[in-house]
Amino acid sequence: MISPILANIYLHYVLDLWFDVYVKQQMCKGKAEIVRFADDFVCCFEREDDAKLFYAKLRQRLRKFNLSIAEEKTKIIRFGRGSENGSNGKPGTFDFLGFRHYWGKGRNGKHRLKRKTSPKKLQMRIKEFTAWIRKNRHMPEQELVESIRRKLRGHYQYYGVSDNFDGIRAYFREVLYLTRKWRNRRSQKRSFTIEKFNLFLERNPLPEPKIMVNLYASKRL
Repeated sequence: MISPILANIYLHYVLDLWFDVYVKQQMCKGKAEIVRFADDFVCCFEREDDAKLFYAKLRQRLRKFNLSIAEEKTKIIRFGRGSENGSNGKPGTFDFLGFRHYWGKGRNGKHRLKRKTSPKKLQMRIKEFTAWIRKNRHMPEQELVESIRRKLRGHYQYYGVSDNFDGIRAYFREVLYLTRKWRNRRSQKRSFTIEKFNLFLERNPLPEPKIMVNLYASKRL
């Protein structure tokens, strides 16, 4: 298995330089950009015909280096201004770096780029927390609470961006539900009632969902 560092160097040659030298300068008739993180990337094209040609060329390029596209993760969509009504009357969306990117209305009523936690990533994070709390439900109260606080803060710091309050709140609610569920299974008595759980939270307040990064704040010079 190739290391992430070597893979990053490899794709810099296979993809990044090829995109800058050939795709942007020789192949495309309109503007084109690429954003890549490790082996996950998004390409943006001004013209639809450029996007379709690139998709065909990309398959050939990767095949040359014994690489292939993850077909289930790859698609061409219309995105941005004028794409409010995509296929089936719905605008296109794409997942990248744990977020679902979509075109929606802001508070001023105008359409813009918005983000929310990818449904797949949300379920993955919930599954991870379920496995963790199930294994550690016998942990001393203070130690358990501090660990949960760190997990929540870490989640908010990554996913707490503009427009994603509902996404981080959904995770917070699942954490509360799973904490009560598995603390209640420490014995056969099942005595950790709602009332006792509320007292538990009063003793040990957990960080509430909070947007950590405003992606659209006005920049100050």
